[in-house]
Amino acid sequence: MRTLVEPPPSSRCHLCGGELRLKRIESASRTLDLDNEIFVCAKCGHEESCTVSHPHNVPSGPKAA
Repeated sequence: MRTLVEPPPSSRCHLCGGELRLKRIESASRTLDLDNEIFVCAKCGHEESCTVSHPHNVPSGPKAA
C-alpha cells in the first residue's frame, strides 16, 4: 500500500486549510502566453486564482491523426 502524502501548503485554502482543486483555466494574455488558473476549496468553496505562463518546451496535447 502506498503512503499518502500531504499536499504542499500552496494547494491549501488560506481561509480554512481545505484542499484547493482546479476549477477552470482562462486566458489572461495571449500576447504574453499567460493563463489565469482558478481554484476552489473543496471544504468552504472559497475561490483563489493565480496567473501562470505557458511552458514553451511542453507539447500542448495530442496531435490529430
